[in-house]
Amino acid sequence: MEQYVLTLVAAAPGGLADRTARSVRDALRDLGADAGPPRWLAEETACDLEFGMLAPEQAEAAARHRLKEAAVDCIAQAAGDRRKRLLVADMDATIAAGESLDELARLAGLGEAVAAITDKSVNGRMAFNEALRRRVGLLEGLPTETLDRACEAIRLTPGARTLVRTMRAGGACTVLVSGSFRQFVSRVAQSCGFDLHEANDAEIADGRLTGRLCGPVLDQHGKLAALIRIAAERQIPLRLAVAVGDGANDIEMIKAAGLGVAFRPKAVVAAQARSRIVHGDLTALLYAQGYRREDFVE
Repeated sequence: MEQYVLTLVAAAPGGLADRTARSVRDALRDLGADAGPPRWLAEETACDLEFGMLAPEQAEAAARHRLKEAAVDCIAQAAGDRRKRLLVADMDATIAAGESLDELARLAGLGEAVAAITDKSVNGRMAFNEALRRRVGLLEGLPTETLDRACEAIRLTPGARTLVRTMRAGGACTVLVSGSFRQFVSRVAQSCGFDLHEANDAEIADGRLTGRLCGPVLDQHGKLAALIRIAAERQIPLRLAVAVGDGANDIEMIKAAGLGVAFRPKAVVAAQARSRIVHGDLTALLYAQGYRREDFVE
């Protein structure tokens, strides 16, 4: 009989009482699961509930119902192979706060026009390729100095560096994939310590953006292809990969990875990704893999 584990992670330290964790365990037992007691990964913050005789999706649904409005995330999965060897992460609104192209457009005085297109794209109301080309076209003539200013304004999501550095210390390969410009993505990848990064290349001539891209567009299919290709190159089964993102162009890689997680997702993503982090920061992905708080590399 296959064994599973349900990981509960509070949004803030001390936000998960023992009685709450045991109440969730009782909810699993009410559905016929042979759930065990909480095993704490971080005191009053994150714990595992091991169980059998119940599907993971049923366990997550029962946990969310019992938790009601509590600021606690829950991720259920098979207990075996939960420690992953490959991380593939989206950048904008996942590893980095906000949308990098929106920030660039704001500095250029085009914030509202570009942000409106971004909103349609990440929520699945406009194809990513079309949305990206429209946004890049609006930036025609922008000096590269503005790119540097936008890079300096990028802020990492809480837990981003800890996630990447802890997984690398555990032997995992870490990859940042983004539909944004390589100038932004390379800066964030270096800051976090990612092994690899993939992005789109903006065409530049005479120190200004031309409003066009170089080469093929890295979209949702490109992100999925990157996940599959890198996993194959490193001889890592997809079941040992974790993929995380927030927007519509992340859905394919989230579905393909052994642990696919929607991070503070848009509605279209939340509807298709079973595992979600809504309340906590990116260290929830470490707890989901069984890392204890003392294992974290800050």
